[in-house]
This record gives sequence, C-alpha cells and structure tokens, in this order.
Amino acid sequence: MRAIRRFTVRPLLPPALAPIGELAANLRWSWHPETQDVFAAVDPDLWAASGRDPVRLLGEVPAGRWDELAADEGFVRRLGEVRADLESYLTAPRWYQRASERQPDVAWPRQIAYFSPEFGITAVLPQYSGGLGILAGDHLKAASDLGVPILGVGLLYRHGYFKQSLSREGWQQETYPVLDPDGLPISLLHEPDPSTGSGGTGKRATISIAMPDGPDLLARIWVASVGRVPLLMLDTDVEGNPDHYVDITDRLYGGNSEHRLRQELLLGIGGVRAIRTYCRITGAPEPEVFHTNEGHAGFLGIERIRELTVAEDGPRLDLETAIEVGRASTVFTTHTPVPAGIDRFPRTMVEQYFADAGPTPGVPVERILALGAEDYEGGDPGVFNMAVMGFRLAQRANGVSQLHGHVSRGMFNGLWPAFDEAEVPIGSITNGVHAPTWVAREVLAVAASYGADPESDDTEGFWAAVDKVPAGELWGTKRMLRSRLVDEARRRLARSWEKRGSARAELGWIDSALDPDVLTIGFARRAASYKRLTLMMRDPERLKRLLLHPERPVQLVIAGKAHPADDGGKKLIQDIVRLSDDPEIRHRIVFLPNYDIAMAQPLYPGCDVWLNNPLRPYEACGTSGMKAALNGGLNLSVLDGWWDEWFDGDNGWAIPTADGVDDVDHRDDLEAAALYDLIEHEVAPRFYDLDHDGIPVRWVEMLRHTWKSLGPKVLATRMVSDYVRQLYAPAATNARALNSDYAGARELAQWKARVRAGWSGVRVEHVETHGVGDEPLVGSPMTVRSYVALGELSPDDVEVQLVSGRVNAEDVLVDPVTTVLQPTESYDGGRHRFDAEVGLARSGPFGYTVRVVPSNPLLVAPAELGVVTVA
Repeated sequence: MRAIRRFTVRPLLPPALAPIGELAANLRWSWHPETQDVFAAVDPDLWAASGRDPVRLLGEVPAGRWDELAADEGFVRRLGEVRADLESYLTAPRWYQRASERQPDVAWPRQIAYFSPEFGITAVLPQYSGGLGILAGDHLKAASDLGVPILGVGLLYRHGYFKQSLSREGWQQETYPVLDPDGLPISLLHEPDPSTGSGGTGKRATISIAMPDGPDLLARIWVASVGRVPLLMLDTDVEGNPDHYVDITDRLYGGNSEHRLRQELLLGIGGVRAIRTYCRITGAPEPEVFHTNEGHAGFLGIERIRELTVAEDGPRLDLETAIEVGRASTVFTTHTPVPAGIDRFPRTMVEQYFADAGPTPGVPVERILALGAEDYEGGDPGVFNMAVMGFRLAQRANGVSQLHGHVSRGMFNGLWPAFDEAEVPIGSITNGVHAPTWVAREVLAVAASYGADPESDDTEGFWAAVDKVPAGELWGTKRMLRSRLVDEARRRLARSWEKRGSARAELGWIDSALDPDVLTIGFARRAASYKRLTLMMRDPERLKRLLLHPERPVQLVIAGKAHPADDGGKKLIQDIVRLSDDPEIRHRIVFLPNYDIAMAQPLYPGCDVWLNNPLRPYEACGTSGMKAALNGGLNLSVLDGWWDEWFDGDNGWAIPTADGVDDVDHRDDLEAAALYDLIEHEVAPRFYDLDHDGIPVRWVEMLRHTWKSLGPKVLATRMVSDYVRQLYAPAATNARALNSDYAGARELAQWKARVRAGWSGVRVEHVETHGVGDEPLVGSPMTVRSYVALGELSPDDVEVQLVSGRVNAEDVLVDPVTTVLQPTESYDGGRHRFDAEVGLARSGPFGYTVRVVPSNPLLVAPAELGVVTVA
C-alpha cells in the first residue's frame, strides 16, 4: 500500500544537544574531522551504517540514546567546543578580510555569484557527476576557508546522478534512487512572515520563468550551507508545474537537447532570479561579479541584460549599454578541450524559447541568437553554441591549466580571427583541490606533529614540515593507508560480486584480493574515450607479467562511470571487468563500481602511484592526480593538463607520447609500451628498493619532494585566491567604473560602436626605420616611424604597436615583443605619425611589423573588439 503523502520527522533533541543539529546543518562537517568525530561518538555503528550522513544518523538514533548523551558531561563539553569552533570559523576574519584591510585600494568584490550545473560537496548530497562538479564543490569550500564572499548557484536534481552497478557480464547498469530533499542537509528558502516581518518564516520562496509551451515554470529555492558559503539550488518539483516542468530537475545530464536547454534556462535565468530573491530576504549584498563555470549557465548574461533594459527601480538602459555592464562583471571559465563537450542547441529551438513571449522580454531574440552564433570559419550556422555566448558575454575568460588555455585559444580563435592564437583573450588559472576534503587526516596529523600549522596561510611552510618526519614514520603512514584501501576495496568488491549474482560461498578469494605490501596503482576516470581507460590493456600478457612479477608485483585499483548513453564507454568498462575477472590475476586488479566521493576519499591516500593516460592534449586539468600527490602518491601521467606545467622530473614520471602519429591504434600501442617500460624499469624497482629497515629510501625522498614541490601549488585555496586577484577584483574594478551612474557603460558602448563603424578607414600607410644601417649590430638603436590614417577616429582611440622579434624561415615572428609607438604629429585628412625607438637585443634573423588596435582603459585585451589593422 502506497502512502498518499510523505514527510521527514526530525528528532527532538534535549536542549544540551541542540548544537548537534547546527553542526549537521552546515556542510563544513564534511571536511572537518573533529565534527565527524562528534557524530561518530553518538553511535559508531549507526554512523558507519548511515554512510557517514549526519542527517540520517540523527533520524535513526533512539530517543534513549539522546538522554544518555545529554547526561554525558564529556560529550556535552566536546560538543560545545566543536560548536564554538564552527562559530569562530563562520565569523572570524580570514584571508580575504585580512587582505582587503592590507590593500584597501583593490576593488575586493562585496559578493561573487558562482554558477555551475553540478556541485560535488559530499557524498550525502549527490548533485555531481564528475570533475566539473568536484571542482565546483572544492571552489566553494576553499572560498569558505579563505573568507571569500561567494554565493553558489545550481540545480537540485531529484535523482542526482546515477548509481553504477555491474551485470554478471560486466556491463554497466544504472539506477536512479529518488532523493528526499527533507532528508538532505539543505533547507527551503522562505519569504518573511507577512504578519511579523521576520525572515524565513513565511511561505516558501519561488521564482518563475515564462515558457513558450504553457504556464510559467515555477521553482523553489533550497539552500545548503557550505561553511561560510550559501549554495542555492533550484528545484521544479513544485505544485502547479505540469509533469514535463517537474521533470526538468529530474536528473543530472539526462534527457534530450530540449530537456538540457530547459535545465540551462532554469540555471542561468532562474539562478539570477533566485539570487535576487535570496538577497532580498536575507539582506545579503548583491553580487558584483558573476562567474559561470562552463557554458551551462550562460543564459545568466541574458537575464542580467533583461534586468537592465526593463528595470523597474532604476534607469532603463539601451541594449548595448546593458551588454557592456553585464560583460564587465562576468567571468567565464571553459573546462573542456573537446568540442563534443560543449553544449550546442538547434538555433530554431533557442529561437522558439526566446520569442516575444519568452523569459527575457526586452532582449531581442535576434540579438540573443547572434551572441551564440558560430559565425566564423568552420562554424555551423544552424546551431547555438553556449560556450560562444559565454565568451561574448564575459569580459574575462580562462581555461583551467596553462596547456588548456593554449588549447582553448586555438579552439576559439575563430571569435578573434584577426589575431594570432597567443593573443586570443583567454587566460588560464590552473585548478586546485581542497586539501581538508581529500587529504587523509593521518597525513595532515603527521605534518602537524612536526610543526606544521594547518590554519596558517603559509602553505609552503606546512608541506616543508615533511622534511622533519623520519622516513620510517612516513612509510608507516603510507602502509597503513594502503592497508585501509585494501580493506575498503575488498568490501566493495564482495558487494559488487554479490550484485552480479555470486553466492558468498564463491567469494572466499576476495579475502586475499590485493595486498597492503604491494605497489598499488590507482586509476579512476570517467569512461570517455579520450581518457583511454583501457590503454593499460593493449598488451594483456605483458600486463599480467607486471601484475604477477615474483619480486616486484603491481596491483591496480580501477574505477569510473560511463555516461548512460555512451555504449562505447560502457564497453571499455566491460573490457576491464572481464580482465579483472580472470582467476589468474583477479587478486591483483580490481574494478570498483559506483565511483563517487565516498570511494575517492580512501582511494587517493591508499595508492602509491596515480595513473593518468589521456590522449594529449584533451585533459583540461585532471585534478585527481593532485589529490593523490597531497596524500603522498606519485603521478605516472601523460604530460597533459596540470601535469604538463608542474612535472619537474623528480615528483613522478611522464609517460612519453607519440605526438604526430596519425594512426590512433599505433599511437596507443606506442604509448602503452612506454607505460609498461616505465612501470617495469623505473617505478616498481624504486618502490621495492628497500634499505636494511625495509624502507624504500629513494621512494620516500620522492614523496618528500612531491609534497614540497606540489603541495602549495595544487591547493584550491591557491586557485581561488588566483581567481580573486586575477579575475574577480579586476572585474569588480571595471564594473564599478561602469555602474556608478551607467555613464561609463554608455560611453564605452558608444565608443565601441564608433570604433567598429570607423575601423574601415584605419590603415598603415607607410613605415620607415632609421639608425640600423646595412649591418646592424646587437645593441643598435632602431627608430621606427609609422604614418597611419585613422579616418574618423583619433589617436586616443587606438594604439599603434611595433611587433618585433626573431623570425623563422617563413618570416613568421617567433616570440614577438610589442612596443607602443607614440603619436608625434598630425596632418590633414585624419593622418598621423607615430614613433618609437627599440634596441636590437639579440643577433640572428630579426623582423618587425606595425599594427593598429583599438585602445580604451576599460578593455581587458587589445583583441576584445576583434579588429586590427596590420601594415
């Protein structure tokens, strides 16, 4: 018999234990071991059985146990201490507040809105699928630790992402458990009580969006407390919505193109409206900067334009002025170097949703379509590209590693066709990971016991403390973590085999699967083809010899999910599962289903080596290797993503790549052979090279070097502080310059229109040089004089540049240097002379050219308008 209504009954806690509810309500517990210890002390067995979920734990503890704990003075005192620590964490000044006091001249944003379609905060809030969501979760947690005023915005999916299991044949199977929001560590946002005016006690807060196929779409707003950071999540399971609206937030990355478009309308447009509602109710400051994590939330820019063009409580701006206001305060981060990873919708579908009765009246549909148009060489005129719109509506954009920035500039060069790839205005900030979430508490405790201060901003000093730890203690810690992983892997392996139909009596071999004293290599990835999940299987016999080596054996722990619609990815998983089912090697290679945060947290610390072998350069960053490094794991990776910039020869191994080999199978064969060679001749011998105390001294020295060289770099706190200094604060500076009375924005929009209209009249008429003679010498001064016609523009509208440097055999400038020519004389007819002097700094082939680019203090880069005139 089915219930006609369901709800969650909260426990009635004794007054002395009331703080435990506050601790459960703030997700800081997920990265704070002392808080987790409090929950474990309530009932260790229930804590483990609940999946370390405080909300479930509190709902299942018998009432008598609460009375016992309320009478336990030691527990109550400990609870009070942890509650006080949380209060201090939430209110005391942190890095951001201290830095803003030291540098009052910097435009520190009062609030930053961070949009992402998924957030991986903790396993008990399964609103993530993979790297993008984990990165977004780490971004919020690091912002909380630093005190950066960020407001997260996402969706609440009723089924989250799928749970993975295996069939008897090793084929991935998906299930979608229904999540009860009342059983999650989140709360509904409520309007103020109209009778008392008190916040959060009235009816539930909702937002609405006009849709072309029926009534307005309604969504309620859930709030998760991620330390100091509120995370708003929109949910369409609302009374009054038709079923096809309710299903918009059914699951992450599910459905057809129209389903995805509706999700992205809700995230972008609905997300901005949710922010306005949240700030109105709570009194929080409105965001000065908007950051969109990949193109999924790009429609936030359209909504902000609508707000300014149909404003009810402020000046109404013309369309182009509103676009400049929005662009100045928007940051766009691209996360994929693979074109297939970018959302592209049929142009006609977007036109249908943004027609006259659409959600953003005041923004012409033709202008919206133009923002997402692939109107460049090689583009498809029939699609609307979310990443393209993201770039056009953000004045600042970045990739997530240096190599990915380079790849992104090449991918999107068509948006700035007049400029070389190096000048495309897409920078890079390399991702980082949230150490308190991912580093085993034993590793942090070892460092702290030798003087490291986990609360200090001196991350270099923290990781340098490992130099003081005796080799035996470091190695003992790693052995213990490896042993813990072996126990966890056996438990998961047994459960997986039982789900595949095996009886317990058949599974005695699992008790000896894996070995806490064998070199352990971890590999956990989405099963996308470019990540090459099965590269290690190119030569199964050679792999078997490595696994079963009599003196230097290797064991592999593998995990990963394929998208439910990706049969190719599922086939890769099946191939690995079938190999790992082989009785000859199944004690040395295991595939663990349902890779998620809960699995990852023991996996990274327990592995000695982290394997990453993507098809270069298709790994945007690849942060799992960072998590392994912080836990004393050595990376064995293709030079891609973050490893390309931070591998130094002593903190792991670089897998050679067969760049330029067009035959994909042959390339894979070559790189797999190189991988086998590294493991056989370098990795395994070093791991098993033990001194008389049984310690691999050279291996431990590599661990120390890894912690010292990578520890400070791979942190999400470093990443977020880079975003603050390089993108958020500069965006706030421009936003304030344009937003004071919008005069600056109007002037900028008018200036851009005037420059674009007049650019056809700009040309370099003549360039002459003086002082170099027939045989110039190093150090010789060279005077350059350029005569430029500007038509209706003035010298203040442009910058004339000498671009010079070494040239190759095709006269292409290599590593050019730019020198600004100064206006020296003007003539009739809009002609002007510009001069500069440069020194010839090096011998060899030298070349130069002169070009003219637009110039305005509010531009981020010369390429921003996409126009240039070259001699």
